[in-house]
Amino acid sequence: MNWDDVRIFLAVLRAGQILGAARRLGVNHATVSRRIAALEEALGAKLFHRLTTGTEPTAAAERLREVAERMEADMIAARAELSGESGDISGTVRIGAPDGFGVAFLAPRLFRLSETHPRLALQLVPVPRSFSLSRREADIAITVERPTEGRLVAMKLVDYTLGLYASKAYIEANGLPTDTGEISRHRLVGYVPDLVISPMLDYAAEIAEDWVSSFSISSALGQVEAVRAGAGIGILHTFIARRHEELVALPFPEPIRRNYWLVYHESMRPSRRIQKVAAFIGDLVEQERQSFV
Repeated sequence: MNWDDVRIFLAVLRAGQILGAARRLGVNHATVSRRIAALEEALGAKLFHRLTTGTEPTAAAERLREVAERMEADMIAARAELSGESGDISGTVRIGAPDGFGVAFLAPRLFRLSETHPRLALQLVPVPRSFSLSRREADIAITVERPTEGRLVAMKLVDYTLGLYASKAYIEANGLPTDTGEISRHRLVGYVPDLVISPMLDYAAEIAEDWVSSFSISSALGQVEAVRAGAGIGILHTFIARRHEELVALPFPEPIRRNYWLVYHESMRPSRRIQKVAAFIGDLVEQERQSFV
């Protein structure tokens, strides 16, 4: 099989549409359509159903995926070997992360890697959503649970905690609850339940079974800002909340414990730039591990 055709096939498979694949590849959509047709003819099998909303892979396409991704991994490994271990790294790496970790921790630190490797372009996407590594929505993803499906490489970064916080102004105006039984009498700031990207982030019931938010925000950083402004009591990331003097940690209950994982697709294992970025993030976390406790 022609590698260029396979590369285009993977782009369409991951984008879910010919136009989206063309944009990612930087070519005309007619070229993508023509190359897919040529690949289908060479294989003697239909790979995609063309729909008004995009493309739908056939059973043949799903079988071809594994072979294509092995070819991709071999190409990545070959490039890494030919570029030489001592050479500078280059290219683009996109990192998807929850907004709390992405904005509060990675954004002020990750740029240092670009200073060391000026030919490396880093894209940080810190939004409260999940990323498909098989579709290459991100090259590296930071997750709150270890993936159990797919050809993925996962490395645990760190444990972190969450707890109840309120602003000093809110406490002065409304008093401080003495236990979780009093929580329901206060204004509560929380997340939007149906937009939670992982069951691990649906933790309000661990604080109080009758937790009902009067103000719900889908962003972890948005919740921090609302609590800082006096909107109510919220469950905040400790490593973020302790930076703000106006926030007071409630002495109950026991901290909620979660962990961050760094994940990338197995086919990217040979990529020097992926390994460099993954190692750099791991080092950043290790240097400040105590701040997450």
